[in-house]
Amino acid sequence: MSRRVPDLSVYLVTDRLLVRGRELVDVVLAAVRGGATVVQLREKEGSARETLELGRVLLERLRPLGVPLIVNDRVDLALALGADGVHVGQGDLPPEVARRLLGPEALVGLSITGAEDLPTLDPAVVDYAGVGPIFPTGTKADATPALGLEELARLRRLLRVPVVAIGGINANNAAEVIAAGADGVSVVSAICSADDCELAASALVRAVREGLRARTERNRFQPGT
Repeated sequence: MSRRVPDLSVYLVTDRLLVRGRELVDVVLAAVRGGATVVQLREKEGSARETLELGRVLLERLRPLGVPLIVNDRVDLALALGADGVHVGQGDLPPEVARRLLGPEALVGLSITGAEDLPTLDPAVVDYAGVGPIFPTGTKADATPALGLEELARLRRLLRVPVVAIGGINANNAAEVIAAGADGVSVVSAICSADDCELAASALVRAVREGLRARTERNRFQPGT
């Protein structure tokens, strides 16, 4: 069956270690006011119970706004929460297992860190690919080497699902990431650590629009791209 993939243009990944003492829920809601379209709950430090409680609060606040909540890695927590979906990495539960557990309506995202990961993505199972890191990043200790924009463009041409680019992305480089072919940008510190999270999200929205305009303009003169 066909699943509806939401607007992935500004995809916020949470990190309580980066919010500078603020409440994570407040940071997320400010980002949504600024235009964030998807929120991924990523909790590496807290217990499963703490993450579950945080997820419940976020779902309660985000669902009336029509903003999907995706859980990072933990299919069990996504299921317990009734979250909108899960995002898994190459070392996590396989996406086909996540799909079987969560059902046909859930969103399932898969991390792609290079061409060698492409065979793990079945478009009948996975709704979108998180491709990266595009640029060097300090928010993920075990990040693989940066792919760069040219490799992002190449992988985008090979993938048959929407692509969200991640890794070192901010308002200064988001436009070129979108121009390279990404359908959205995924950020952590660019919003979580910003002085004003709403303004930071708004700046990313503008950058995404700029990138889309540049891509449309380029494609006008390069038929078939």
